Amino acid sequence: PWYVAGKNNDTNTLTVVQGNDHPLLFSSELITRNRFLLSDDIDKKFKGTAKVRYRQTDQECDIEIEENKIIVKFAEPQRAVTPGQSVVIYNKNECLGGGEIESLN
Repeated sequence: PWYVAGKNNDTNTLTVVQGNDHPLLFSSELITRNRFLLSDDIDKKFKGTAKVRYRQTDQECDIEIEENKIIVKFAEPQRAVTPGQSVVIYNKNECLGGGEIESLN
């Protein structure tokens, strides 16, 4: 099967790859927009967990909270993280909030 690994709206192109485990399908870092936090009393940088799918197990990561975005750096690359999806962040078992994924690295 073929998978969409990226799209560029400026050039109107798609990048497609073959194989479920192709390296271009994995991302180590994401940046959100429209962040939403359940409390204002959250450290700006901490080790926590995050998930980009409802049934996904929590993934270890470094989390940095900025003015209107959250930067998540995963300990292990994550498959098929997609701009437009949501990410939810946690500290231990406490849900802290999340945001809409804007970009990947």
